[in-house]
This record gives sequence, structure tokens and C-alpha cells, in this order.
Amino acid sequence: MTTSVRNPGDVTRGTARPIRQSAEDRTFRRQFESSAIWNRMVAVGDRLPDVPLLEVDLGPVHLNRMRQTGPVVLVFVRHAGSTACDDLLRSYRDSLAPSLLELGAHLVAVSPQAPDRLEAVKRRHDLDFFVTSDPRHVLIDAFNIGFSSPDAKRVLGTGRAVLPFAAVVVADRSGLIRLADVHADWSTGTAPDRILDAVHGA
Repeated sequence: MTTSVRNPGDVTRGTARPIRQSAEDRTFRRQFESSAIWNRMVAVGDRLPDVPLLEVDLGPVHLNRMRQTGPVVLVFVRHAGSTACDDLLRSYRDSLAPSLLELGAHLVAVSPQAPDRLEAVKRRHDLDFFVTSDPRHVLIDAFNIGFSSPDAKRVLGTGRAVLPFAAVVVADRSGLIRLADVHADWSTGTAPDRILDAVHGA
């Protein structure tokens, strides 16, 4: 069981390809690097909060109910218009989702974008796992992985402007966090093998 916070220079194999840096990328890098916020972020040994999310097809889903039937893998993404997030979700669809299904685990993408806008990414890539909205960033705040990005207000469609850092969190059936990987570099993601190792341990 490991917790890691990775800086932009870190690289993980088998993840999304690098992307050109945008103003949004530079904003969260400054916030990530200029303070000790990572000391307050979700960590192994924490508990999964019982926070309702809005699945784009199913409506409200509850993490506590979900974990009762298998480990929960939460993948935090920005929004449907993010190339890096699109790449990551498409990659996990192919390299991670089938193995998680065999293990009885739930793969859940989480974004602060409004459900009607977030639906586009699920349709575009024919994602067969949960794609959920955290429109008031309640779960993002509970994990302390959010940052303010004023430019995001328009694209999120919620009247808010909080985005998550790149993060993957794995919780077992008891709600115990088994993996918490948070980093500032959206050009990489958590390696599928690392996620599967955490699920096997759950």
C-alpha cells in the first residue's frame, strides 16, 4: 500500500502521451509546487467518504454502496474537453477496465464538470465504466486534491472553477484507501499494473 505525490518531472510507463502545456497546466503546477498542500491530500489508510456522485447515464451513485460489491478505483479527470484526460480514459478503457471487471472492481472516472457536458467523453470513447460528475467538488475537497482555475468556470458549466490534480485512488470493500497517487503532470497517469496491484491487495 503506497501513497505518492509526483512532481511534473516524474514519469510513469504505459500512460498517456505528453501534451503541450496550457495556461491551465501552468496554473495547477504553480499551486502544486508553491505550497505544502500535498501533506493534506488523501493518503493510504484514510477512509473513503460516503459521497454521492452523478453518473452520466444512471444519475446518483453512492460510493459506500458501490464498495460493498467490490473495490473502487477512482480516476480524477478535468473535463470532456481535455485532451490529456481523453487519452487517459481511452487508455484505461483498453488496458485496465477489462482486468478490473474480472476482479469485480469498479472503475469510476470523476470530473467536476456538469453531467450533461461530461457525457460527451463517455459517448466519444464508448466507455463501459462509470463516468461521474462531482459538480460541487465535494469528493475532490474531501481528498484535498482540488485547485482553483478561473478559466475552468466556462467549460465546467457548474458556476464553479475547481479542478482536480491528476489522481488515482483505490479503496477496498471496507472503505480503506489502498492506493493514493496524486501528481501535477497531466501528461502521465498511474500505470495500470500499479492500480491492479492495489486492487489485488484489497
